Amino acid sequence: MKEFEGKVAFVTGAASGIGLGIAKAFAARGMKVMMADIEKEPLEKAVASLRDSNGGVEGVVCDVSDVDAVRNAANKTIEVFGKVHVIVNNAGVGGGGGETGTISLEDWKWTVDVNLMGVVYGCETFVPLIKEHGEGGYIINTASMAGQVGAPGMGPYAATKFAVVGYSESMNAELAPQGIGVGVLCPGWVNTQIINSRRNHPGGAEAVTDQTGMLDDAEGMVAEALAAGVSPDTVGKWVVESMEQDALYIFTHPNWKVVSEAKAERVHQAYDAAAQSPTIQADEGAMSLPMMLQGEAE
Repeated sequence: MKEFEGKVAFVTGAASGIGLGIAKAFAARGMKVMMADIEKEPLEKAVASLRDSNGGVEGVVCDVSDVDAVRNAANKTIEVFGKVHVIVNNAGVGGGGGETGTISLEDWKWTVDVNLMGVVYGCETFVPLIKEHGEGGYIINTASMAGQVGAPGMGPYAATKFAVVGYSESMNAELAPQGIGVGVLCPGWVNTQIINSRRNHPGGAEAVTDQTGMLDDAEGMVAEALAAGVSPDTVGKWVVESMEQDALYIFTHPNWKVVSEAKAERVHQAYDAAAQSPTIQADEGAMSLPMMLQGEAE
């Protein structure tokens, strides 16, 4: 995506953190921005702060786990700006962790409803609106490095972020021919308040379970790492630069490449083990090429 001036963006989780950083970067490039967030007062303050530099900024209260709320937000975006070119499914929560076997199903549902279904609702609602005007556009889905490599005590969070990465990869292959780019943002530590996201748990902050104390033990370390993390404004600017490069994967911490490399090595070793297995070798079906390579092999 090369042209931003005058284009319309819809950003969730926009009242603070990465969402606000992205909204700022869009506004600085002359875009019209509909900022969405579940918290009304912080959203109003964020919208007011951006209006000082860009008059084309509006806000809408939206709980991304509620498909009707997302549809209403889409309707308001079209009502105010006429069309939409870019959607940023950024809203997310970091609660609902702990040791497997102790995490409540309510916490699982909350994490899935926001981190995964919020992205699904955003894409399924807004992609048809982007296709409708035929001017192309871009989708940015916020995942995490936890969507690249799983870590102990983060089952629900990692599961949803891995799903967002896979969903984004699928959409990228599907929508690129139609002039719609897809990027999946996988940040490392960013100076945000995601550690306090349990305040928006449907049952209240006290409803987030952690029977093993794993979350409490890690909370201090995570808070310190977040405080020393990348600025959300830096992330916002980098997202815009990545869109200009038509990037699918957007990483924020280049030195974390070693984490992905270590995982890739384990994956390659597993493939090699399968290749050396007499059991696998004896089954012709196991030796077929993936569908995307079959045409090249013919």
